[in-house]
Amino acid sequence: MIYLSAALAFVLFSSCKNDAKSEVSETAQTEEYQGKEIGSEHDAEIDKLVSQMTLEEKIGMLHGNSMFSTGAVERLGIPELKMADGPLGVREEISRDSWAPAGVTNDFATYYPAGGGLAATWNAEMAHTFGNSLGEELRARDKDMLLSPAINMVRTPLGGRTYEYMSEDPFLNKKIAVPLIVGLQEKDVMACVKHYAANNQETNRDFVDVQIDERTLREIYLPAFEAAVKEAKSYAIMGAYNKFRGEYLCENDYMLNKILRDEWGFKGIVVSDWAAVHSTVKSLKSGLDIEMGTPKPFNEFFLADKLIAAVKAGEIAESEIDLHVKRILRVLFQVKAMGGGERAKGSISTEAHYQDAYKIAAEDIVLLKNDNNALPLKLDGVKSIAVIGNNAMKKNSLGGFGAGVKTKREVTPLEGLKNRLPSSIKINYAEGYVERYDEKNKGKLGDITLNGPVTIDELDPAKVQEAVEAAKKSDVAVIFAGSNRDYETEASDRRDLHLPFGQEELIKKVLAVNPRTIVVFVAGAPFDIGEITQKSPAVVWSWFNGSEGGNALADVILGKVNPSGKLPWTMPKNIMDSPAHATKSFPGGKSVNYAEGLLIGYRWFDTKNIAPLFPFGYGLSYTTFALENGKTDKTSYNSNEIISVFIDVKNTGKVDGKEVVQVYSSKTDSKVARASKELKGFKKVLVKSGGSENVTIQIPVKELAYYDVSAKKWTVEPGKYTLKIGNSSRDIKKEIAITIQ
Repeated sequence: MIYLSAALAFVLFSSCKNDAKSEVSETAQTEEYQGKEIGSEHDAEIDKLVSQMTLEEKIGMLHGNSMFSTGAVERLGIPELKMADGPLGVREEISRDSWAPAGVTNDFATYYPAGGGLAATWNAEMAHTFGNSLGEELRARDKDMLLSPAINMVRTPLGGRTYEYMSEDPFLNKKIAVPLIVGLQEKDVMACVKHYAANNQETNRDFVDVQIDERTLREIYLPAFEAAVKEAKSYAIMGAYNKFRGEYLCENDYMLNKILRDEWGFKGIVVSDWAAVHSTVKSLKSGLDIEMGTPKPFNEFFLADKLIAAVKAGEIAESEIDLHVKRILRVLFQVKAMGGGERAKGSISTEAHYQDAYKIAAEDIVLLKNDNNALPLKLDGVKSIAVIGNNAMKKNSLGGFGAGVKTKREVTPLEGLKNRLPSSIKINYAEGYVERYDEKNKGKLGDITLNGPVTIDELDPAKVQEAVEAAKKSDVAVIFAGSNRDYETEASDRRDLHLPFGQEELIKKVLAVNPRTIVVFVAGAPFDIGEITQKSPAVVWSWFNGSEGGNALADVILGKVNPSGKLPWTMPKNIMDSPAHATKSFPGGKSVNYAEGLLIGYRWFDTKNIAPLFPFGYGLSYTTFALENGKTDKTSYNSNEIISVFIDVKNTGKVDGKEVVQVYSSKTDSKVARASKELKGFKKVLVKSGGSENVTIQIPVKELAYYDVSAKKWTVEPGKYTLKIGNSSRDIKKEIAITIQ
């Protein structure tokens, strides 16, 4: 592994701080990201190519011919469409016909922070950086498509992919997803946005029939996908495993044809999730373009030999096949895999990319508690620090059932502290707890994680003793607790919110002998940390945070970076406070009814007046901010105008810092049911100590619309609205009344 010297790290950090200012001003100018529409300039050439192809060649392009590519037509110069998994970075090369690693040595990549971490930056620029950087890595590996981002809603804290999905809020979701997709596709790579749609649990994911009322579907579960199509111009969409209203989503005419193509004008291709196809003619006619899957002979796929037979039997016209082939050719031309245009150059595992990962990680770490300014750690007089917890050494680039990254660099929290602390300070490390799993159910698709005898929580007495002794003899203790990518994993939802591996008991024992104990959680989803938060003077939340995660975390703990992350979901006190659980509608059986309707996440907590442990949008700083002089440019608007919200953000503390201004809308006298407040705008701004910045947040009036089911359209209800400005859903500093004509 390659590490930075402390001096070089400080120089890089200083330059990152300077960059931050220019980033903010750039963000202020760049309100919206717009992708590039798929062009029609090659249509005549595409028609000519299709006219020269045999039926077998055409159908070869509609299904996998390896684990991650579709068929080529070499004689006509049509290449394979080469895909790569990659929520955390470009996945290692897989064998052509099995999940076994290909065993090559040139497939190391940068490990980037997971989706939850990216959303916690609340910074569209960071999302664009993420997309650009990852796009360059894909090009270096000669890929055409990234099977990402995953933008499904966080419906339950227990979801196995909560770490990868971005948020419980559709507005935050789309505002992070769009710049990521645009940044990626600027590098001549297709985004394949997934999993369309209503794929919000891993339990029974391959057959569960999801029931959602139409207004909830439109207002909560589809906005990020709609923005991915209309604003980011995503070149591909991945169909989900589950059913929706009785039909599998890879053969769901309503979702793929009527909404995606007819309403939204999607011009790209629909790719199935792996082995999510259940029919031949129906899936193709319902809007699927490419079938991908798990290892069975590729000619046995539904869109392979069976499709050839269906055409020959007259069950489907060859002109229908041509339609799908033309869509695929169009996106291949779009990313310059064909047509001879100069394609974006790639680079991979570069220092620049590691620094991209660092910048995102440094902005996503959330400070949850900081009594008496326990953080940043003051090193005066400190001769020793106890570093406790398996997570101090745990690597998360690989692990679990989902796609990971083979990387040359993953700085762990312990390594980060070693890189950043003066050599005069002794680190006393103790593992503290041991990872244990219910082997019977580990990674078993459709089972709720750890559904057996709870032996996983047994502590090893010798390791506990070692941790207690390390804490006793050290001036300060830092415990790295939480989760990892073996415990939070695709294909399995968690059983409950409790911290695994006996960690709560361990933390209490350490706190008892050293009250100067900081607790740092590394995890992707909420846990029950209420009691620990009460007892510990300072609590930090980090994520599966990429190649430079340990350095970013050390810089936050030691105060070189002022934390500015905000929670992208609600941390409940109790799982039964969360809407899907309060309504007893998770996980369902063969079907699941989203009984909470519109009230997902903070909408439920705020409307029902249930106190969370930490609210949506929450995160502290090492400085303090005041939000003053909030106003709008007018008091009355018509439905096609843009509301400009102005507010002064004043840094009333002693260090420079970034604050996220959040604007929520509320309409108490609405004729339709609404949540008590909904996020409609936000901006992250750097403010110098003692200084002030005027922030402008622009909200199109159309963002206040609800979906009118009977009229089948978005409607802005006239009347009085209240705009609520604050720095979390529960901390509103200013309210402004406006009228919509």
